[in-house]
Amino acid sequence: MSATLSTSEIARLQTALRRLLGAKDLTVNPAPRSGMSVELAVNGEVIGTVHRDDEDGDVTYAVNMVVLEEDLPPAK
Repeated sequence: MSATLSTSEIARLQTALRRLLGAKDLTVNPAPRSGMSVELAVNGEVIGTVHRDDEDGDVTYAVNMVVLEEDLPPAK
């Protein structure tokens, strides 16, 4: 079951993801509307979403990141 993230939880998640991914410009932004997932951004550009799951008392966070083909370097 997906749940809404609190402001404190968003800040903690942002700190953890910055550390884990080595991306100081990464931000976790509150959901644009109630019931939606929070957004993951780098330098202000949204690159994905984070979903919270608290099934069976275990809280997990799933990151869904999108990379557009047009953002990839040219094929060699």
